[in-house]
Amino acid sequence: MRFEGFSFGSIRIDGVNYDHDVVIDRGAVRKRKKKASKKFREAFGHTPLSLEEGIPWKCRRLVVGTGTGALPVMKEVKAEAKRRKIELMILPTAEAIEKLKRQPDRTNAVLHLTC
Repeated sequence: MRFEGFSFGSIRIDGVNYDHDVVIDRGAVRKRKKKASKKFREAFGHTPLSLEEGIPWKCRRLVVGTGTGALPVMKEVKAEAKRRKIELMILPTAEAIEKLKRQPDRTNAVLHLTC
């Protein structure tokens, strides 16, 4: 998987531009479906990553890119990762992308591109 460019609000992966949050699940890229998490927005001031979303759990490492740090990750997501014995890395998106470039094997991701 080639990350060819990232800026506020967009990312280029394997020659395709995305202008929305993405989920990388075993090499496949799809749009993050955050509608299920919107009900928690008021409590967090921003739509968080919740268990209600399609989190790609079939991995050894899950990297969550938080934009510039704005994406909250609910404690239930952290607990589920721990229960599944998945290494959960929560980083600003630019750092998350660098981590994915260096260690792509057995790693899935949720990347937040906008704040």
